Amino acid sequence: MRRLWKPVIFLLLGSLQVLLAYPEDDFLVNANRKELTDSSLFEYGDVRKPTPTKGLLYPRESETREVRSLDGMWQLVRSDPFDPLQGIREKWFMDALRKTGREIISMPVPASYNDITTDNLRDHVGTVWYERTFFVPRSWKAMQRTWLRFSSVHYAAVVWINGRNATSHSIGHLPFESEISGLLSFGGNNRITVMCDNRLSNRTIPQGSVYEVATDDGSVPVQSYTFDFFNYAGIHRSVHLYTTPLLHISDLEVTTQLTNEGLGRIDYRVWLEASKEGLQIQPIHLRVQLRDKDGHVAAQQINKAIYHGTLLVPNATPWWPYLMHSDPGYLYNLQFELFVSSNEKELEALQDTYRLPVGIRSLSWDNDTLLLNGKPLYLRGFGRHEDSDFRGKGLDNALLARDFNLLKWTGANAYRTSHYPYSEESMQFADQHGIMIIDECPAVNIDIFEPQLLENHMSSLEQLIHRDRNHPSVIAWSVANEPRSNKKGALKYFESLVNYVRGIAHGRPLTAAINANSSSCHLAQFLDIVGFNRYNSWYQNSGRTDMIINLLTIEAQSWRDKFGKPVIQFEYGGDTMEGMHSLPAFIWSEEYQVELFSRHFKAFDELRGRGWFIGEFVWNFADFRTAQTITRVGGNKKGVFTRNRQPKEVAHILRRRYFALAKELDMFGLPEDLTVYISKHFHNEL
Repeated sequence: MRRLWKPVIFLLLGSLQVLLAYPEDDFLVNANRKELTDSSLFEYGDVRKPTPTKGLLYPRESETREVRSLDGMWQLVRSDPFDPLQGIREKWFMDALRKTGREIISMPVPASYNDITTDNLRDHVGTVWYERTFFVPRSWKAMQRTWLRFSSVHYAAVVWINGRNATSHSIGHLPFESEISGLLSFGGNNRITVMCDNRLSNRTIPQGSVYEVATDDGSVPVQSYTFDFFNYAGIHRSVHLYTTPLLHISDLEVTTQLTNEGLGRIDYRVWLEASKEGLQIQPIHLRVQLRDKDGHVAAQQINKAIYHGTLLVPNATPWWPYLMHSDPGYLYNLQFELFVSSNEKELEALQDTYRLPVGIRSLSWDNDTLLLNGKPLYLRGFGRHEDSDFRGKGLDNALLARDFNLLKWTGANAYRTSHYPYSEESMQFADQHGIMIIDECPAVNIDIFEPQLLENHMSSLEQLIHRDRNHPSVIAWSVANEPRSNKKGALKYFESLVNYVRGIAHGRPLTAAINANSSSCHLAQFLDIVGFNRYNSWYQNSGRTDMIINLLTIEAQSWRDKFGKPVIQFEYGGDTMEGMHSLPAFIWSEEYQVELFSRHFKAFDELRGRGWFIGEFVWNFADFRTAQTITRVGGNKKGVFTRNRQPKEVAHILRRRYFALAKELDMFGLPEDLTVYISKHFHNEL
């Protein structure tokens, strides 16, 4: 009988939570798969709400904090796919991985491990083990705490320091941390060991399943999933050590408003945390200063024994999106300084300092539109992926800079973090460049609705919102991408999910990217903005670009008529092989992609005139890797740019479209290089 492996079931083993996989009959799994779609089986009222996330401020150096990166070359060992917990039983974490006798692979961090080697590590299913050593200065031991922070490990991780358990986490793309002061050898060599598990199940976010297949060399486990991007795994983002004082600022929450008279308002809340020794320290006051780009104090406040307040900023410089203002992405620096009583002659001493970039802007919405600083928004941008050659989903600052240069080159003002939270560095880039973000959790193609899935779904959104709530670039939360929202079980599931998320939404509207029909969708009724994905002339009516405008406008109107909310098209497009040409246009050619886009542009302009259609997003920004299939030649080729970030013909057409919208809507001048000189008469007409 074929065996399925269900990962991410937590078992308490002593004081250690480990990931346990166990076999289950096909019959039972298939029976459950059928039954779980029936909404009458479950009531969601008793689902456990996530424990609110604490701390996790992005590591920043200051007068009172030090930050050290653990990025670089690590050692990696792969586990036996049929014995993923062998390393737990044999306690690989207690000594150097080389002593396991298994092959040691040098592995860069951050990076996905899949495409680094030349063997079948790409398709490995189960656990891998990472290891590196590092020194911690003796000076870090005195009167401060040392923290270990991972920005993302996909999908689940258990971490040891010097053979002792430090922390664990599941749900990729999100940060986690732990204080490790008591586990370190200060002034000596230390070893960090990480077990990473890439397996997905019906209850993980996103979902997947693992099953066995018979090969020429025997049976092997295979990971399957329905989402259309490769399930890259590993330590995808940076790993940091950082210090804080014994009593420190552990968390910050900021909201902003901008009045018509130009008065800025910043409401803030501060959380403090202390070690056992830090509890003896007596805070005196908190000084909050807002500084502009030139370092001048724009507003300040001193609080005694109160850790929340309001700053009023006369003549505030607002945060504006790209191509809506001549100085987009304006950020202030919000400085928090905690002072405590001193044993010295001075009455007070600086205990901790943390600086947070802040953009002052207002965000509001109604049943017709989304407004920023009182001005209606028309979103034009992309769905994207964190994906590139060799590094997979690993953070790459050079690639990040290239992507944002291309976004601005096209005239885009927004993108959706399809289909998971993007790196914190990319969110900071968006703040700085004035690029608006639809921030999406990892719930892609979810199905088989049941309580434990809902708990994980809620947790993924809670962690995402906690991480990104202070970013001015975030203008909406996306609760799912292409869920099976037409199924009966979806109604109660999404009602419970959205009711929970609305309570923590931090002043942003809720949306989703839906591919169900408006007549059968059980999710859209709960949202503030209806987003839909539709591939006219690609997945339906392939090759017929004369069947786009009417179908698209009718469908968008149907979403509006049924739900009475603003509507966005989050995905449209078609695969295109770079360098393939055909006249007349033929499917997969660059000419076909241009024609397909052009017909969509005409439909969008008609919809814009109706007063409730607020955005158009191309799928996709760049070509990306997928699972191997006969419908994907090296991956998904719907990108406007190739995987190595070079433009296809349609990129130039889209650029003209987006800058034309900027000129029409916000009176922005066109770039001089938008068109090339043909003739005097032709150039003047353009």
